[in-house]
Amino acid sequence: MTRTLTDVLVAVALLLVAAAATAAVLNRDPVRQALVLSFLGLSLALLFTFLQAPDVALSQLAVGSAVTPLMILLTVRKVRRRPGDGGPPEGGAGDGGRGAGRDGRPPR
Repeated sequence: MTRTLTDVLVAVALLLVAAAATAAVLNRDPVRQALVLSFLGLSLALLFTFLQAPDVALSQLAVGSAVTPLMILLTVRKVRRRPGDGGPPEGGAGDGGRGAGRDGRPPR
């Protein structure tokens, strides 16, 4: 009786993993991908728990469900430009030739 219950739980966890992985691949928005990746990590932790690997499940829970999505979200936040940012800093590339001259001093 318990063997069939374990098999059913493993099958359900495998379906969750497959669905979450497919959703992560098909999603185009990085923020949504990070959220789906977190759900994937959670479902993998469940699968490892059902397969009697609690140490692997705890590692997956910490890294796959929390740390990796957090790193992705922080990176996306850092990379995206805010609407008021404009462009490169003053005097840098793309300033229309108004930057520093050959000697490094600003034009007069």
